[in-house]
Amino acid sequence: MAVSLGGRSLVSIRDLSRDELLAVLDRADAMKADRQALFRQAPLAGKTLAMIFQKPSLRTRVSFEAGMTLLGGHAIYLAPADIKLGERETTEDIAIVVSRYADLIMARVFGHDVVEDLARHATVPVINGLSDFEHPCQILADLMTIRERKGRLEGLSAVFIGDGNNVANSLVFAATRVGINLTVASPPGFEVKPEVLSEAHRTAAETGVSIGISNDPAQATHAADVVYTDVWASMGQEAEAAARQEQFRRFQVNAELMKCADPDAVILHCLPAHYDEEIDYATSRMPNSAIFDQAENRMHAQNALMVLLAG
Repeated sequence: MAVSLGGRSLVSIRDLSRDELLAVLDRADAMKADRQALFRQAPLAGKTLAMIFQKPSLRTRVSFEAGMTLLGGHAIYLAPADIKLGERETTEDIAIVVSRYADLIMARVFGHDVVEDLARHATVPVINGLSDFEHPCQILADLMTIRERKGRLEGLSAVFIGDGNNVANSLVFAATRVGINLTVASPPGFEVKPEVLSEAHRTAAETGVSIGISNDPAQATHAADVVYTDVWASMGQEAEAAARQEQFRRFQVNAELMKCADPDAVILHCLPAHYDEEIDYATSRMPNSAIFDQAENRMHAQNALMVLLAG
């Protein structure tokens, strides 16, 4: 599928159409299938990725840095204290300066407005490595993993169990584009925001996809092909963690809940996992679990994205 993403940014998963999403996944599959050939070809030789971090991360840093090495390029890690976005310098000035040095910018930030500002002022592609509103790179890896396990995306039924957070938001937006019927099951008061659902429903009406919310995890999981969960308290919500444990107790992915899903349902978790909270350890290690495939596929999906954006 021929698409052109050269010079564009990925701030939101909504920045990609259905065909563009599938093109990224197709390229990622090809890159994963022959990593040695990819290393020899070095499609990003001589290019530099600047990685701006407000939030620390294992998977985001290692997947992007290892990916640039595999692609023949170079990645520079900029820790929170190195830049202090919006404190020592304005986001606008940082975007302009870093654009003079690097060919790509990845930012893992708190406020979604920060990555929007970076993309607005940068003269090179900006990739949202995570914000408090979306996590598009994670969703590319998720879709890649689901398709590997199920052989397709369109027509599948998925459930996201837990907080209506940034991962849930991006998953909702992506599902409407690739044809996945999705339910987000959350405790009352922690659902996906109405504005996210409203936008998703408009797209779903065009594609025939079902997007719903539920406060009943067992009902939402009935016959699901994919069961996805995430931590109950994200980074920055540590003060709420104890209270959330009680509110989310019924929303653990475990053997009992998995009885409600399709017997071949794929289990997903974007990690890090808090075992015996959102998922128990035994369930995370079931044959149907693909959580470590997801983690690996972060690199492959991001490699494809970087090559297409830098092309």
